[in-house]
Amino acid sequence: MHRGSSKVAGGAPPAAENLPLSASPASMLTIEIDVARAGRHSVESVTVPEGSLVRDVIRHAHQAPEGSVVLIDGLPVPLDTRLERSVRLLVLPTFSGG
Repeated sequence: MHRGSSKVAGGAPPAAENLPLSASPASMLTIEIDVARAGRHSVESVTVPEGSLVRDVIRHAHQAPEGSVVLIDGLPVPLDTRLERSVRLLVLPTFSGG
């Protein structure tokens, strides 16, 4: 057998559950995104994989995360926070166009 061969010594291929790419798919979370701007609120619901970053979820809702404060349960959270449960994000844009 030469280097790089796809054949396995002993004849039997490894079981699928032992392969690194066969991990179970991530659980999906439903995230509500409440964007408060100029006294108005717009709410959107998105479904994302568990472990998604707040930053990516905000972008998914077509908002600029770098120009926003994001609250979960009334507390500000870093944009690199991984979401492990379904939550409601309150997005407060901190700038406006002119």
